[in-house]
This record gives sequence, structure tokens and C-alpha cells, in this order.
Amino acid sequence: MSTSSNQTEQAEEATPVTKAATHAMGHAKHEQPPVSRVPRWLRVLLPAFLIIAWLTAAGIGGPYFGKVGEVASNDQTSYLPSSAEATQVRALLPEFNDSDAIPAIVVFTSDSKLTDDELDEISAALEDATSLTGISDEISPAIPSEDGLAVQAFVPILSDAEVGDAVAELSDELNANSPAGVTVYVTGPAGFTADLVAGFAGIDGLLLAVALLAVFVILILVYRSFLLPIAVLSTSLFALCSALLLVWWLAKWEILLLSGQTQGILFILVIDAATDYSLLFVARYREELRVNTDKWVATIKAIRGSFEPIVASGGTVIAGLMCLLLSDLKSNSTLGPVASIGIVFAMLSALTLLPAILFAFGRAVFWPRRPKYEPEVVEAEGGMPPKGLWTKLARLVQKRPRTIWIVTTLVLLVGALGATQLNAVGVAQSELVLGASEARDGQVALGEHFAGGSGSPVQVVVDEGEMQDAVEILLENDHIDSISIVSADSASGSAPVTEDGIQAFGPPGSEAPVPTVVDGAVMLQGTLTVAADSDEAGDTVRDLRSEFATGAPTALVGGVTATAVDTNDASIHDRNLIIPIVLVVIMIILMLLLRSILAPILLIATTVISFGTAMGVAALLFNGVFNFPGADPAVPLYGFVFLVALGIDYNIFLMTRVREESLKHGTREGILRGLAITGGVITSAGLVLAATFAALSVIPILFLVQLAFIVAFGVLLDTFVVRTLLVPALSYDIGRAIWWPSKLSRFDTIEPRGEVAESANAHEKSAV
Repeated sequence: MSTSSNQTEQAEEATPVTKAATHAMGHAKHEQPPVSRVPRWLRVLLPAFLIIAWLTAAGIGGPYFGKVGEVASNDQTSYLPSSAEATQVRALLPEFNDSDAIPAIVVFTSDSKLTDDELDEISAALEDATSLTGISDEISPAIPSEDGLAVQAFVPILSDAEVGDAVAELSDELNANSPAGVTVYVTGPAGFTADLVAGFAGIDGLLLAVALLAVFVILILVYRSFLLPIAVLSTSLFALCSALLLVWWLAKWEILLLSGQTQGILFILVIDAATDYSLLFVARYREELRVNTDKWVATIKAIRGSFEPIVASGGTVIAGLMCLLLSDLKSNSTLGPVASIGIVFAMLSALTLLPAILFAFGRAVFWPRRPKYEPEVVEAEGGMPPKGLWTKLARLVQKRPRTIWIVTTLVLLVGALGATQLNAVGVAQSELVLGASEARDGQVALGEHFAGGSGSPVQVVVDEGEMQDAVEILLENDHIDSISIVSADSASGSAPVTEDGIQAFGPPGSEAPVPTVVDGAVMLQGTLTVAADSDEAGDTVRDLRSEFATGAPTALVGGVTATAVDTNDASIHDRNLIIPIVLVVIMIILMLLLRSILAPILLIATTVISFGTAMGVAALLFNGVFNFPGADPAVPLYGFVFLVALGIDYNIFLMTRVREESLKHGTREGILRGLAITGGVITSAGLVLAATFAALSVIPILFLVQLAFIVAFGVLLDTFVVRTLLVPALSYDIGRAIWWPSKLSRFDTIEPRGEVAESANAHEKSAV
């Protein structure tokens, strides 16, 4: 490429410079900004290729947003470990019962006793319902309550049907054909599954729209530009589309499990991570444009300057997420690789797509606030903004470091005391969905007129020889209303069991049905007197298992209640195991990144304190303001993984820049410079992360709403208190010892090329 073409291109990219700058450059040619020697054709083709490649991947992956439901599952049992009793019982169900349909319980209630004519209308409506799509022909007869005010019926939903659509159509059909004055509820396992499906329905549209809108508004306010936010959002969206394409096919091939919960978290993580990494790159790119006229040189230098913190940040998040593979619950373990795939695409897009877009637009992408080419101003500033909020904060930290870190630590510790009030031991299935719920209302109506556990029995698989022992244990339990045994000879598929054995149906003299036997075992079903998702039901399952251990050792207890019990137990086990491992893994990464032991320990300690405060404040609000019924045991685990893995990002952004500045200016001055230089970009990134996680609250699922608050509040706390005040003040107070045991802890500065011997000699000479 000719010299004249180089000069023309530089002139097009450079903004007018001052006379003083021109004069200075004329007298100091060795300080001229470097000009790229890369051929022009390569500078055109490489960015174009990257943009087209990402556009193609996004174009293919975009349509998969509407197809996630095809490969996702929200069935709790499918996420339990194979060793759980509920899982083992679930695996045996098809052998005892040819149908794997999901039971719906239909409850009809009236303020007055139902007449014979009304009962006939209800029976006719149930019979007509068999013609609906997804409804099995084996609907049970209408069963009146003892008080005559209600009727219940069991309606199987075919396993290959869309449960949400089938339940909605069944409810509409029965409401239209039921007698006047009769209220209809569809509840039971199918009803609650339909609630979850409806709750997650907004993930593909509403959640994504709210998250992107929040990010767009923040970026507009931060950059005061129109093109740049579009470029950053394009980076996030292209990363998400590409990640979703890969995740969808992995779920299709049954390599990964995907649920609505995992899907929502994937969307938020990718948008947030890609935006955060983009903010860091944009900040570096703007810095380089102030000292380089050649946008190619500025782009390459920005990539070099942001590569290490972005890769370190993404690697830390991935390492924390992959620790979830140690989880017994597949809902946790599958989130690790799914979310990690998203983080990988977020890093790739920020380091390839965004640089290509920014290179294509050059300074115009910042319009109307284009960065000026002003090397003399940058040199005068010494790389540190001479004024502004973050410079003022840096000077405040310089004046009173010890007071700041002690006061902030005490305040955070006081807030963390509330964490002991967090009731994270599980919630009833009926409380998983916020807002109105026909299934929840139906569960209440069912409990008022029938045994609370109707339709969701305790299932006990036991050797035929121990059947009677198991029956006696079940009958002795106060929360078991009645017992039946699965039998192919019975018209209803089961026969009642008492202390006298299996009871016969029909006229006197009829023979008792023969139970279905599978590998020498039979299945008993115990109807609970309390709601299947209540604490009393959970205690009943635990008591039965304890008694079976001695009275009927072969017995396995499953069913809806047992699934919830096993899920909670596995979740608590995961929480206690994974949290310490995440801390150790992230600490090792920080030690390698910062070449220090003390600094990572302090960073982890401050992040843990911040997490404790977030949990404490959340507990007080959940209990006293929002009146939530409790929390899933996985809420603290997810909150910890996201707050520590993502929150540590900002400490990485800060401390990598602090170390870079410390190598040139000494540790204490490096801390002040790092805080002032990174303050804006890290705060913007924190606001983006808080806003995107807060967007999860638009999905009316208790778990996601609680997680949204904990992470959003924790990130804001970390951004404005921990990273802004606590970490800089503590590091400044400690001084260069913060880098112990690296060489930087022994010398005020180290030469950029790492020539430690020369630094040591200079240090000794100054001492003499």
C-alpha cells in the first residue's frame, strides 16, 4: 500500500488537532502514532468476514427462540439423581401401569348440595371431555364428597400432549358445560405443570424484550450516542443466537437437559456478559483513539488491552459455573455447561464481532461525541482523568483509607446478619408460580371437601412378601387416609387395601383383584389427608421411609411428595458442597491472574461479605415486605455462584488495571489510577448486570423473582460499595504488600519489560 494512501486514510479518520499538538509532533517525530503495516485488503476482508460469519450464525440461531419448548422439560423427577427413591419409583411406573399420562384432578364445587340432575350434567361434561386433544379416554367417574358440595374426577393428560394447552382446553370445556352456579378447577400434577408452562411462556418474548430495553436505555445514558448502543446490543444478541443454536441441538441430542429456568438464566447471562465485555473493550478503544489516528492500530491495541481481563473474567465465570457439575440435581449440573457455552460466545463476540463493527465505523460510532485525537492532553493527564466523580473518590480513598474500609466492612457485616432469617428449605409446589393460579385454588377446594392428597398419592414399591408389613405401617400413620394397590384386574386400575388385605369389588362373593407384580414387587398407593405439597406431607414421607427401613426394608417411597423431598435434600447437599469449591477455584484463578496470594484472598473475602449482606437484606424483604412463603434451597446456591463469579468480574477489571498502573507508578498510585480510570466502565457494567437480572422478575416464578432481587441488589452493592470503596481503601492501606509474594510487593515499580534486576538496582541506589 502506498504512503499517500496511508496518509489519506489517516486524514479521514483523524479529527482536527490543535496547533500546539501539530507543532509538538513536528518536533518529535519519534512520538508519532504508529501506522498499521497490515495490507489494506486484509483490513477490509477480515472485519467483513467476522461480521458476515456472526450474522450467519445469528440468522440460523434466531428462529430457535420459539422452539426451545420442543427440547425443554420442567418435570422435577427428570432432574433427580438416579439414586433417589422417587426416581427409582418413577422408573417402575410404566411397568405397573401401561399409561404414563399426567393426572389432572378436576374439582367441581357449589355453595349448595349438588342435585342428581347437576351430578348427571357433570358426568356428561366429563364424558364429552374425552374428545379433546391430549385427553385420555380413561377419565374416572365423578366422585361426590361426603358433604355433597363438591365432586372430583381424575383426568389423565396424555404424555405426548402439550400439557398447558390440554389443561386450558379442558378447563374451558368443563366450565362451559357445567351446571350454573358450579365452579370448576383443574388442579393436581397436570394443573401445576400447566401453571409452570404459562409462567415460563414469557421467556422468549417478554424477558428478552425487557432485558434488551433496559440495557439499551443504560447504554444511551452512558455513551450519549445512538450507534454505539446498537453495536453493543448487536454483539449481545448475535452471541445469544449463536449460543442458543448450539444449546438447542445439544438438548435435542439429549446431551444436555434444558428447562425453562435454565433457558431464562442463559438469556440473561449472555446478554449481560457480552455487554460487560463490550463496555470494557469500548473503553479501551476510546482510549486508543485519543492517541492513534489509525483506527486499525487503535483496534488492535484495544484488543490487546482488554483481552486479558475479558478472558480472565469469562474464565472465572465459567469455572464457577462448571462447579455445578458436581451437583446431584441435574437442574443444577446441566446449568453449568449450558451457561458456560453462553459465556464462551459472549467472550468471542466481544473480542471479534464488536472490534470488527467498531473498526468499520471508526470514530463515527461515537457520534455525536466522537473522541478527539489529543495525545498531548493524554500525556498531560498521565493516563488519569484530572477531574470527575471517580477521581474525587480516588482522592477520598487516598485521604482516609483505613476509616473507609473499616466503616464499610462493619456496615456490610451488620447487613449480613439478616441472612440467618432466610427460609431456604423449600416451598410448596402450589407456591412456585406467583399471581393467580387455578391449580392452587383447586388444591384449596380439594382439601376442603376431600382428602388433601387426592390424586397425588404416596407410591410405595415393596416386595410382595413384605406387602402386609408395609400396609400396616401405612395404616398406622395419621396422615394416610386410605390405601390401594395397583391391579390390572380392577376396572379402576387399583383396589382398596385394609388390614384384612385386598378388598373385592362388586356383589357379595366377588373375588378380590390380583395385584400387579413386577419382578416380585407390588405398588401400594397411600392417599394423604393433607395437601401433597405441604410440610406435613413431606414429614409423612420421611417418617414412612424411616419406619420402612426396619419394618419393610425393600420398600421404596415415591410420588409427588417424595419427589419434592428428594429434590430439597439434593439441593441442600449441592449448596453445602459446591459453595466452598467455587470459592477455592475462583481464588486459584485470581492468584494466577494477579500473581499474588494476599490480593485474591482479600478480594474473595470482600465478595463473600457482599454476598452475605445481599442475602441478609433479601431475607428481611422476602419475609417482611413481599411475604414470600420461603425459598428454594437452590436460591442461595445460584445467588452465590452468580454474585461471586460475576461480581468478581468487577474486581478483576479493577485489579488488573491497578496492577498495570502499579507496574509503572507504584502500588498506591496505581490503586488510585485504576479506580479513577475504570470507575465509569465498571459502574456501567454493574448497572447493566443489575438491570438484566432484575428483568428476570417479569417471569412470575418464585425462584426467578427471588434470584433476580438477590443478584441485582448484590451487584449494585458490589459496584457502588465494595469495588468503589472497600477494595480500593483496603488495598491502599495495605500498600504494595497486597501483591505478596510477587516481586511487585518488594519494589515500588517494575519495568514494563519485567527487568526486575534493574528495578532492584535502582531501588538499592535510592536507598543509599
